[in-house]
Amino acid sequence: MIDNELNEESEVRAKEIANESTLDAILVRIGEFGRFQLFNYVLLCLPMIFNAFQSISYVFTASSVVYRCNVTLCDSARSEYWEPWLNFTIPSSNSNFDQCHHYALIHSSDMQLKCSAENFNSSHLENCYDYKFRDHEYTIANEFNFFCSDEWKLTMAGTFNNIGQFIGIPLGGLLADKFGRRTMLAIGGFLSSIMGLIKSFATNYSMFLTFETFDMIVGSTLYPTAFLLAIELVGPKRRVAAATIITMFYPLGEALLGVFAKQFQNWRILLRVLYAPAALHIFLLTLLPESIRWLLSQGKEGKAVAVLTEAAHVNGKFIPELNFINLMESNKQKLEDNAEEIYPIKDAIKVFFWRIANCSLCWFTHTLIALGLSLTSVNLGGNKYNNFIWNGLIQIPGLILPLFIMDSLGRRISLFASMLTYGEGVELTLFLIGKFAITCSFQILYFFTSEIFPTKVRNSLLSLCSMIGRFGSMLAPQTPLLVNYYEFSPQILFASFALVSGCLTLLFPETANKTLPTTMVEASQLSKNVNHRKCNDN
Repeated sequence: MIDNELNEESEVRAKEIANESTLDAILVRIGEFGRFQLFNYVLLCLPMIFNAFQSISYVFTASSVVYRCNVTLCDSARSEYWEPWLNFTIPSSNSNFDQCHHYALIHSSDMQLKCSAENFNSSHLENCYDYKFRDHEYTIANEFNFFCSDEWKLTMAGTFNNIGQFIGIPLGGLLADKFGRRTMLAIGGFLSSIMGLIKSFATNYSMFLTFETFDMIVGSTLYPTAFLLAIELVGPKRRVAAATIITMFYPLGEALLGVFAKQFQNWRILLRVLYAPAALHIFLLTLLPESIRWLLSQGKEGKAVAVLTEAAHVNGKFIPELNFINLMESNKQKLEDNAEEIYPIKDAIKVFFWRIANCSLCWFTHTLIALGLSLTSVNLGGNKYNNFIWNGLIQIPGLILPLFIMDSLGRRISLFASMLTYGEGVELTLFLIGKFAITCSFQILYFFTSEIFPTKVRNSLLSLCSMIGRFGSMLAPQTPLLVNYYEFSPQILFASFALVSGCLTLLFPETANKTLPTTMVEASQLSKNVNHRKCNDN
């Protein structure tokens, strides 16, 4: 009897030790967001900020400038953009002067050539070949003479930027899953710095587009990789907070870009200011620890324990060695039991095909709406730099809201509700509500995508969904053309996608209060009514 009781007590204690030796339990005991995590979060802020610079710097470097015709008979080296004689030399519409035409000059031997109305024929127009500029802004438009019929070449910078992201995001995801999150952050950020600096010395349009594309191929992985490393660094209770904090630095980067663009209005100088500091990414190889979950998924238990030991030391916590031994043994057993390939991307696509398809549609919808909303919204007046700064800052409340609703309502309902709110916001033409809602929804989607796939292919599949989503950002610039058929066609298109995709999000498995899946088996069980260990279990 006594032996049986002792055996039962031993079994109970063994189970308790096993539960205390899981990664999440160890992270809780170490401190889910202690000094160790805080220091590394400061480091992870840099890739998020620089990714904002890389992704949208073309808004200023390839921006059109405000110009008018240079009227040879009237203009001089000292004349301004606004002159009183423009009323009879250049046609206007809604108080805006025609940028590309001026009234034809009347040539007559009986008339004295001077800047007066009688010398211009208001019924005949001529093309401009020289221009006067309103501001001191100097972009590739001035550099390569992209005016009037050539202005379409400016928008191509955004197209090539998205092509680079289309290639770079999935490629970076594959490499991050294979070689590690830290490695990709360091190398990707450093190479992006080189590409950006070379771009600032572009001597022709083709060279500019080439390095705009290369820049995003090597640098677009910074956001998703830093995001994943951030949430894999902390304990289960702090994952939502971790995601919120790290993503807030992207809109802050946008706002900071607006500040720099306002101060440095020469596109070459602006690029050098933005990209030169990004070379510091290379030091992340020595300053930033590798993802513990990635190390365990690769069977590198010794290195994972070394990171955990350092974290415990920095946070002033003590973890018994037995917990680390049990963690290593259980991880080895888990990998052996599942017998998955080191890099099972093909198998993962087969197993999670419908989940990936639904996720990809969701990403397509979000990128279509996020960019399309900006293109079809009311053009706000005022200083464009200030508008851009506020456009970045206004996203922060949308990023904070998920912190309060994702755990209480769950991931699916939060994503569903925010997308429906967006659909209503577009219908009421409330730009700020729509911007707030789509930012909130995008934040939840990013977080949700990182939880429904296993560690070994998490970066790859998140990047795959994001890559497919880039078709939405490529399509968005064409949506304003729909107004030629019906005035509210773009709004109807956006709202329809939001409603359909929002409803389909209810088919996703719920991941709130569940551990991040390491293997494909664990990820598959998210869709089943399985009793997962809750995040608040220690």
